[in-house]
Amino acid sequence: MHKVACIAQFICNFAAKFANCIYTCDMESFQWLTNLFTATDSVAHIALLYAVVIAAGVYLGKIKVGGISLGVTFVLFAGIVAGHIGFTAPIPILTFIQDFGLILFVFMIGMQVGPGFFESFGTAGIKLNGLAATAILLNILVMFACYFIFFDTSVVTNLPMMVGTLYGAVTNTPGLGAANEALGTVFGQNAPQIASAYACAYPLGVLGIIGATILIRYICSISLEKEEENLNAVEGVKANQKPHKMHLEVSNGYLEGKTLLQVHDFLNRDFVCSRILHEGHVSIPNRNTVFHKGDQLYIVCTEADAEAIIAFIGPVIKVDWEQQDQPFVSKRILVTNPSINGKSLASMHFSSVHNVNVTRVTRQGMDIFASPTLPLQVGDRIMVVGPEDAVDRVANKMGNSIRRLDAPNIATIFVGIIIGIIFGSLPIAIPGMPVPMKLGIAGGPLIIAILIGRYGYKIHLVTYTTTSANMMLREIGLVLFLASVGIKAGAGFVNTVIEGDGLLYVLTGFLITIIPILIVGPIARMKFKFNYFTIMGMIAGTYTDPPALAYANSVCSKEAPALGYSTVYPLSMFLRIFTAQIVVLFFCG
Repeated sequence: MHKVACIAQFICNFAAKFANCIYTCDMESFQWLTNLFTATDSVAHIALLYAVVIAAGVYLGKIKVGGISLGVTFVLFAGIVAGHIGFTAPIPILTFIQDFGLILFVFMIGMQVGPGFFESFGTAGIKLNGLAATAILLNILVMFACYFIFFDTSVVTNLPMMVGTLYGAVTNTPGLGAANEALGTVFGQNAPQIASAYACAYPLGVLGIIGATILIRYICSISLEKEEENLNAVEGVKANQKPHKMHLEVSNGYLEGKTLLQVHDFLNRDFVCSRILHEGHVSIPNRNTVFHKGDQLYIVCTEADAEAIIAFIGPVIKVDWEQQDQPFVSKRILVTNPSINGKSLASMHFSSVHNVNVTRVTRQGMDIFASPTLPLQVGDRIMVVGPEDAVDRVANKMGNSIRRLDAPNIATIFVGIIIGIIFGSLPIAIPGMPVPMKLGIAGGPLIIAILIGRYGYKIHLVTYTTTSANMMLREIGLVLFLASVGIKAGAGFVNTVIEGDGLLYVLTGFLITIIPILIVGPIARMKFKFNYFTIMGMIAGTYTDPPALAYANSVCSKEAPALGYSTVYPLSMFLRIFTAQIVVLFFCG
């Protein structure tokens, strides 16, 4: 019995010590977990803070109400909640991450829109961009009108808060970043937290853009079916500009003994002759190739020029090139060799040196006619015709390695950011402005990115970045910026909305949103006769608002909304950022 009692006593003591150990471990584990969420100066806490805010914001932003969602911008609201409950980080760290995210975001936008920025100013493009600039100016004028009507102008912080309301109303986050930076220059550490006003105005801004766009349809008595029919007619005309392939037989006696260059100059039409069959032999023609009556040609041109070329050279025929004695292949080759970047097709001497012809170029999903002056860019796909061994040699010269394109050109991105920050830091003295204006970390990198995206190949900068890589870097920058702004604004957000002028920010923001649209939209329709779907895209691009573009795409089966959006988006983004600093530095100083 004594042994049994000893054993029992031993078991009890062991169990008690084990239980005490588990309890102690649990308390320590709980304390560790508590520290992770409350020790604001630890790296783990800061990483956890951003991970929680961004993940929650992205998931909640996917929730649709009435078919509309706030998207990634909901990260701002998740950050506000985190800041309000005290889940935060040191202000210097929040500021650094906010500014770095903004730089990355605007730079990748500039790289994306740069290649087509200046080309967007065509005949219709100038009109659309003029309407967009008018709407942006009206947004600012309505903001000032609301400021003088509804607010006490003697309170220094009221105008900065209205600037925040303006950028929430037009759903433009980079403009908010530029305004924040300019306010830091004017007010220093005491700059107003205008993100609160931005957050108040943003939700109705999204709804207001779509609602005002729909209202234009009824104001101008527009039929969606007729607009679709008009687009179909326009697309039929535009189809004439696409590359067109045909086989012709030389029947015009005037061409006997004439060279390809002479024929090209006489016709004054752009075309490429990629193959010629003469007396049973197939060859790749060059500028000195002599035409003879009865020769059979493989011609690539625009559809608009096809009729004139047929009339001058000869009728369309059928040719089985594979049955000829010298086999030729057509192959799409990917340009991935950085040394080719920026070189024109003429300078590559494809026909004279390589015995091949390039018939068309595909860039960013669009077929481009292979004009001799067209500069090649990394990421282009060129259609090459010629003997198989010659085509393979050209493929090696061009690179033709998709693996090279999978890796983003990090060096170009950060070289551009360096130049952009330096450019944005240059002081520009303007009479009447209390401090010199600077384009700052938003405007400087944006302008440099646009220029690099368009002209980088001239200084041998490889600017190609896959769409997915560009979107990834852009979205990372955006969510870092939004999370930081939200967390910083969260502490005073409830006071701003409930005890302050929050409802007034909502009302004035709604007015800032819809009034310019209801002025510019009918003008675009009644005076300039733009298609309604193009107007929808133009408005979405002016307000840089993807949900509005998504709605426009949902009611139109054509590309008109996307074209209208992309035409005005680059200039609108630049003007939103630029005017943010002008307003703050001129009127808030």
